[in-house]
Order: sequence, then structure tokens, then C-alpha cells
Amino acid sequence: MTIKQFLLILRARYQVILLVLALAIAAALAAGLLLPRKYTAQTSLLIDVRAPDPVAGAGMSGVIAPSYMATQVDIIGGDLVAQRVVKMLKLDVGEEVRADWLKATDGRGTLEGWLAKNLQGGLLVQPSRESNVINITYKGDNPENVAQVANAFAQAYLDTNLLLKTEPARLYASWFDEQTKLSRTKLEEAQARLSDYQQKAGIVSADERVDYETAKLSQISAQLTTVQGETTDSQSKRNARGDTVAEVMQSSLINSLKGDIARLEAKVSENNINLGVNHPLRQRAEAELASLRSRLASESSRISASIETAYRVGKDRERELQGAVGAQKARVLALNKQRDELNVYRRDVEAAQRAYETVSQSASQTRLQSLTNQTNVSRLNTATAPLDTSSPQVSTSLLIAAFMGTLLGIGCALVLELMNRRVRSSDDILQMLDLPVLANISSNNIKRSMIRGHGRLALPNGSAA
Repeated sequence: MTIKQFLLILRARYQVILLVLALAIAAALAAGLLLPRKYTAQTSLLIDVRAPDPVAGAGMSGVIAPSYMATQVDIIGGDLVAQRVVKMLKLDVGEEVRADWLKATDGRGTLEGWLAKNLQGGLLVQPSRESNVINITYKGDNPENVAQVANAFAQAYLDTNLLLKTEPARLYASWFDEQTKLSRTKLEEAQARLSDYQQKAGIVSADERVDYETAKLSQISAQLTTVQGETTDSQSKRNARGDTVAEVMQSSLINSLKGDIARLEAKVSENNINLGVNHPLRQRAEAELASLRSRLASESSRISASIETAYRVGKDRERELQGAVGAQKARVLALNKQRDELNVYRRDVEAAQRAYETVSQSASQTRLQSLTNQTNVSRLNTATAPLDTSSPQVSTSLLIAAFMGTLLGIGCALVLELMNRRVRSSDDILQMLDLPVLANISSNNIKRSMIRGHGRLALPNGSAA
């Protein structure tokens, strides 16, 4: 079909098109006049993602995640917020409301849930593009009610957002309080065990006692070493000849006696030669020499006896010191064991102290979070009662009806034309009969010829019209 044929069909069927257009406009006008008036109120919320948590001190990233905004939209449109709106506006109060609920649901479900579903039917929640603003729009029959409901949804979301933030913290705070009590009990028990062990072992300061006993052990060991050296020296002197012992050789009395003995021996030898063996002087010198030799032997024996005594005393002292060293070693080992056990108790106390401090800090933080009354959401504006209706919009409906009526009228004209095809131009003859057109006669000439009674009009194929 060419454009010319299309235009000829429209010209021939213009009455149908106008009729359909008129019916569409009339239907739109009737709908605009008969449909109930709808009013729309809107309020906006700002989600400040950069605001840090006043307790935790951490905030979200500057670029908000789309999932976070979608979650907030779902919360606003969810049953929890809608039921809170029902409670805020007291929509569930009244026998008429309950009667309507029973009539609509036969008592199934809850009244709050039914009213919430009705409220959600007029609610529209949309996040703004490339911003952190959420628009809450509510549509209803009464302009005052729609503004009130829109503001109630905004306030209910703020309360719900705060509840979702504080309720987990409140539960955690209760749990942390119990853990704090348990940690405090464990700390007190660990401290009691430490104190009992210190009292039982008589420990005031384990480190100082161990240091003192260790120094004492070192001192006794040094004394034992000294005594062992002296005993060894005494033993070597004891086994040596009497005149070769250092004490004998170094004694002034023995050296003096040896000198006197040497002089007397020389004198006795001289008297033997000069005076003879029986001379009184010689015999007196012999007596003196024997006395000196007796004194020398006595003095040497005394020194040897003193060495023997020193050796025995040294041995006894060595045995005592060895016993003291063994006892002191046992005491130091016992103190080390006590210190190790004490350190175990101390570590238990320190671990319990750290656990108590950690749990107490977490409990304080969660307790503060549960008491917070601020969120990162704020209201940008308050919905007011609309002055104009949002639907139906008569002018817009008429424009849409005119456009759609025109398209529908054209469609009807084309359908009627296809159902009863007519010859509208020579192109139709050429297309349908595939015969050449010899001449064109206008409709005005045909009408005049019929009026004059010329009879039928002969067509090129021999038929008459």
C-alpha cells in the first residue's frame, strides 16, 4: 500500500476515525470525572554515610554501596515500619476497623498486618539518582491523611533504624554483662589461689628470697672450696717429714733451738778434745745439748700435732660445709619450684585480669551503643497536605486519549477497508486487475453523466459500472 492509497482510505473512512476518536475522548473525560480524586504527599530522608559512630568512632565509606540504599528502601517498605505506622496513627483503634478486618479476612492474620498491607498499597519509596536521598511518597483519597501517613512512615523508619541499631547492642550489652561477672569471678578466684599459695608457702617476695638464698649458696660453696684447699694443704704437710714442714722451718723458736744446738755441739766437740770425756764442763754441755734437743723434738712434735689437728678440724668443717651446701641447694631448688608455681598462679591472675578488662571494655562500649539516640538518617523536609490532585489528570488523560483514539480510529478504518476493499484510485485498478488504465474520469463527471441519464459507464474490461 502506497502513501497515496493510505491517505485516500483515511479520507474515505474519516467518519469512522472521528467516531473512534470521539468515543476515546469521551471515555477519558468520563473516567476523569467519575474516578475518585487521588492526592500525593512526599517527604525526603538523607542518609549521611560520612557521619562517624559516636561510640565506635568508625563510619562507612564516602561512597555508599547500592545494596545499602536498597536495604533501606526495603526496610521503609517492609511490614515492621508499616505496623509501626499503624501504631503511631492508632489506625487499629475502633470497632468499625475491626469489623472491616473481620469482613475482609474472616479473622485470618492480624489486624495490624492487614492495616499495614493496606497502607503499603499507596506507598512508593524511591532513592534519588547519584545521591543519598530517599523519597517517601504516599497516595490516598484525603490530602490531610496522605501527608500525615507520609510523615508517619518517615518517623517510623527513623525509629526502626534506631531500633535496629540499638537492639543488637542491647542484647550484646546484656551478654557482655554476664561475661563480665564470670570474668570477675574467675579473676577473684585466681587472686585467691595466689594469695593462699603465698600464705601457705610463706612467700612475701619470691624473687628476693631466691636471690638471697642463691647468694648464700654461693657463699657457702666458696667457704667449702677454701676449706677443701686448706684441708688438702694440711694433708700434704701431715704426710711430709716433720723437719721439712714449712711451719717447722719457719718457726723462730725451732731455728733458735737449732742454732743453740749447733753451738753446743761445737762446744762439746771442743771439750772432748781439750778436756776429755769425763770433764764436768763437757758433761754439763752434754746435758744442755740433750735438753735443747729434747725441746727441739718437743717443739717439732707440737707443730706436727697442730697440723694434724688442723687437718682433722678441716675435714670436719669440710663435711659440715658439704652438708650445708646440699641443704642450701635443696632450699634453692625448693624456692625455684615455689617460684615456678607462684608464676603459674600469677599468670592465671594476669590472664584473668586481661580477660576481665577486655570484656569490661566491650561491655561498656556496647552499653553506650544501646543507649544512643542518634542515627545517620535525617529528614530533609516534612510532607504537607497537597493542594492539587495527583490523579486523575484530565488534561493529560485527554491528550493520551486523543493520541490513542486517533491510532485506534486509523486501525479501525484500515480493518474496515480490508474487509470491504474499494477502488480508490487508478493505482488500485492497476494493482488489483493488472490492466493498463486508458483514462481517468473524476467523480464529478460521473455524477453529471448519471444525472443526464447517459446510462452506465463502460469500463476498459467491457464491464459496466
